[in-house]
Amino acid sequence: MPYIEPEVLQQARQVDLLSYLQANEPGNLVRLSGNNYCTRDHDSLKISNGKWHWFSREIGGYNALDYLIKVRNYTFPEAVEAVVGPGAITPVPLKKESVKKEPRKLLMPELEKYPYQAKRYLKSRGIHPVIIDYCIEHSLLFESAGYHNAVFVGYDKNGIARYAAMRGTQSRYKSEVTGSDKHFSFSITATPDAEHVHLFEAAIDLLSYATLELYEGRDWKRDALLSLAGVFKTKRENVVPVALQQYLEDHPGISTVHLHLDNDEVGRGAASGIIGGLDEKYTVLDEPPAYGCKDVNDELLARVGIRKKEEMER
Repeated sequence: MPYIEPEVLQQARQVDLLSYLQANEPGNLVRLSGNNYCTRDHDSLKISNGKWHWFSREIGGYNALDYLIKVRNYTFPEAVEAVVGPGAITPVPLKKESVKKEPRKLLMPELEKYPYQAKRYLKSRGIHPVIIDYCIEHSLLFESAGYHNAVFVGYDKNGIARYAAMRGTQSRYKSEVTGSDKHFSFSITATPDAEHVHLFEAAIDLLSYATLELYEGRDWKRDALLSLAGVFKTKRENVVPVALQQYLEDHPGISTVHLHLDNDEVGRGAASGIIGGLDEKYTVLDEPPAYGCKDVNDELLARVGIRKKEEMER
């Protein structure tokens, strides 16, 4: 059991569910009236006056920790880390007699046979059809039935789906599929012995970078591409996200890490933490989005816009 400092635990317990969802899953909130809400995932889960209750299951709680544990099936340490941020927990070495923990079961939503809406959405974000088709063909991209969310899937080294991020195609909805393990976030590793890995905060930024590489005539599958499934602001120094830790462990041939994190306080702080946390074991290159853009997708849209303008003026 990882050690959780008392002040960290107290901080996590003070975060109510409404505040957590507003910060991390705003698209999952549905306002009913006044300060009363339900969630898009579960319309019988009501939030009011700092409390929440899932009427169809007859369970409830007072804070985000209760929700993540009872509804999203997080372990207690995972819930604390989700609320407070990566690096908040100090790992304790397991005893040899310890029983190996079974991986969480990824509860994928019902899927459309072909992700037409997801494909249209990604094209509207500037992603090249070649990149989109690659993801579909390699079971990296799906579309949920009903809400038609784009679903980006991450696999472990044995090819088992362990993580899935959902992104609304008709709204700003963002969430993770129940049972997701951030250690195995969305990635593209077309070259198993790649020596370089490029890091992004979100799957769409990863696909945007691949698109930019394709436009520049480079082999976009040459290097490994990894989404960190989001980064968080933390007071702890030299924090390496669990997705990166796991990826480097599973791919020992990596020697160079390229950071393409957002041009904001959180992104710059995460980049600094990764640089310090890797402790000179790797060559780390900080390469934030160009042209003053916030993220890589903004850079793609800016460059595509520039490219189209130049073509029109010829």
